Amino acid sequence: MRKISPASYFLLLITILVVTSCSKFSKLQKTGTDQEKYDAAMSYYKKGDFYRSGLLFEELIPLLKGSTESELAQFYYAYTQYQQAQYSTSQFLFKKFFDTYARSDYAQEALYMHAFSLYKDSSPFNLDQTSTFTAISAMQEFINTYPESAFREECTRYILELRSKLERKAYEKAKLYHKVSDFNMMSLKSAVISIDNFHKDFPDSKYNEELAFLKVESQYNLASNSYSLKQKDRYQEVVKFYQELIDKYPTGKYNRDAERMFEDSQKQIEVIAKAELERRKDLEIKPEPENKPTKVTTPPATPQSNGQ
Repeated sequence: MRKISPASYFLLLITILVVTSCSKFSKLQKTGTDQEKYDAAMSYYKKGDFYRSGLLFEELIPLLKGSTESELAQFYYAYTQYQQAQYSTSQFLFKKFFDTYARSDYAQEALYMHAFSLYKDSSPFNLDQTSTFTAISAMQEFINTYPESAFREECTRYILELRSKLERKAYEKAKLYHKVSDFNMMSLKSAVISIDNFHKDFPDSKYNEELAFLKVESQYNLASNSYSLKQKDRYQEVVKFYQELIDKYPTGKYNRDAERMFEDSQKQIEVIAKAELERRKDLEIKPEPENKPTKVTTPPATPQSNGQ
């Protein structure tokens, strides 16, 4: 007879244990009492088997209403979903627990885990940031509700991290408008608006110097490609944005490039002003010569009949 290799023996043993365990769990689900299922759910949770623990708690919760075990069953059920990275579900379950058991010893932890689950479920910066705004709001709500909590410092740190994600999103959006502006005048306008909004929302951002320069460049490109009637005002905006840049960053690394656009904008303003002056001269109305008086002639008298 062929000998079974150690690896094959180990695999066979694992298979037997899994089959036996599944059979035991299935039997518990079908014939176990509520107390047996509750004890097993707790045991599975402590062993790190969050899937089976969650299945049992989910089954038990509607059956345990009014009992002493109901509160813990709901609390641990929320944790089984969190431990399986089902953050959308866990945030809902933790909030539901907090709303149901507001006076529970676990209420503060539940509200924190609601916010933390939302933090974990927040989208990457390059995707829609609705979930990030929701997480920030939940973190702030926790701080407001429990200002002396031991979790307060963590929540503050998470809020700053989430805001950093929003900052990166806004920065990339402004840069994208600037990047595609060669193909679209509307993108140039949008770039300037997005950068203005960024400065208001993130006044201390590390990206502000770069974006201040891109604002000058976007406005300069907008002025250069505008109809003549709009160029003067738009070049004047370039001058204004340049002055804002050098006032805030007098030794900035973008100033030399910005200065070239500033100087050209001033030249264009002078050219436009000179052309406007020439047009006004051409349109001036010269005084017309006085009209000479017209000689009035009397028409000949009509001959009268004798009336015979």
